[in-house]
Amino acid sequence: MKTEIMIIAAEASSAHYALKLMQHWKAEGKDYHYFGVGSDEMEQNGFERFGKSEEMAVVGAAEIIAHYSKLKAIFNELVKQAELRKPKVVVVMDYPEFNLMLSKKLFKFGLKVFYYISPQVWAWRKNRVETIKKYCVKAFLLFPFEVDFYKSRGIPYEFVGHPLLDELDPDLYDQQKITARREHYGIKSNEKILALMPGSRTGELDQLLNIQLEVARRLLKKYPHLRLMVFIAPSVKKEAMQARLEDFKSPYILLKDDPNKMISLADYLLVASGTATLMVGLLHKPMVIMYKMKWTTGIFVKLLVRGIKFFGLVNLILGREVVPERKQADANPDELFKLMDRYITDPDYYAQTVEELKKISSYLGNPGATARVAKTLEAYL
Repeated sequence: MKTEIMIIAAEASSAHYALKLMQHWKAEGKDYHYFGVGSDEMEQNGFERFGKSEEMAVVGAAEIIAHYSKLKAIFNELVKQAELRKPKVVVVMDYPEFNLMLSKKLFKFGLKVFYYISPQVWAWRKNRVETIKKYCVKAFLLFPFEVDFYKSRGIPYEFVGHPLLDELDPDLYDQQKITARREHYGIKSNEKILALMPGSRTGELDQLLNIQLEVARRLLKKYPHLRLMVFIAPSVKKEAMQARLEDFKSPYILLKDDPNKMISLADYLLVASGTATLMVGLLHKPMVIMYKMKWTTGIFVKLLVRGIKFFGLVNLILGREVVPERKQADANPDELFKLMDRYITDPDYYAQTVEELKKISSYLGNPGATARVAKTLEAYL
C-alpha cells in the first residue's frame, strides 16, 4: 500500500509549488499517493482531487459567502478522507481561513500538519499565528521578513527560501533568445511590449481586467511602437479570457504559456498583486502593482491589516517602494496610466528600477526550496 500524503493547494501559486514537490519526489523514485485539493495539472500527475484549485480560489468576503456551501462540502469530504486514510503528513498551503480550520480538525486525528506557503499572518489577523503554533508541526517560510515574526512567537519554523528561485533558467535573461521569442510573435526590434497580468481568481479578473485594459488602450493610443500582450494565468481557461476580451477593440496578443517565459518577453507590466509580482521582479521587469477588492471587502481588510507599509511582495522584500503600487480607489485608470507612462518617458527611471529589482534574489535564500521541504517531510514518511 502506498504512503498517503494529503495536500491542500487551493490557490494557483500554491498548486504550482505543490506540483513541484510531487515532481521532486517522483524524480527521486518515491512512489507516494497524493490527495486533497489541487490543480488540473496536479491531477494529470496522479493527484486525487476532492477540491479543484481553479474553483476554490475565491477572494473577499462576498465571494466566500457566495461559495460557502460548496467550500463547506469540500471541507467535510476532506475531513472524512483524512480520518479514513490517515495520511503520514498533511501539507496545507496559504488559503488561511480554510486551512487553519482544517488543521484544527486534523490535529484531533493525530495527523502531522505542515504549513507550506505560510499565510500572511504578519500582515493581518496576527492572532491566527497561534492556531499554526497549536495545530501545525512546523511552518515553512519563504521570505526572510517572516523569520523574526515566527521566531518571536516561539513557533517552529524552517526558512526554506523561495521555490521560484529553482525556475530561473538562464535563457530567461538571454537577450538574444528573448528577441527570437519576441520575433516568433511578430514583435519588431523597434517595438516594446506592454503586458497585462490581471490575476487568476474570478474575483480578481472581475475587479482588475477592465481597468488594466483601459490603461492599455490609452498607452497604445499615445505610443504607436507599443504592442499589447495579455497573459493568462495557468488556472484560467483561454476561452474564458477570450470571452472577457470580446469588447476590447485595440489589437492585442493573448498568451498562455509558462509564466516566466511570458514575463521574459515584456518590457512594462501592469500586474495584480500576488506571487506574479515576485516572478516579474525576479526577471527584472519594471511594473506597476495594483489591488482592488469589492468595496465591502476592502473596508473589512482595512480594519484588519495593521503595521505594513506595502502589499507588493517586491516592495515588502526590499523594504521600500521600488515599484509603484496602488490599491482600491487609487487603482484607477488615470493614476495607473500616469505610473506606467513614466517608465516609457523616463529611461533613467526605467533603468534604475531594473537595477533595484536585481537585488531581490539575494534576499530569498538559495535555490533548492522544494528539496528542503521534501527532506524535512521525509522524516515523517
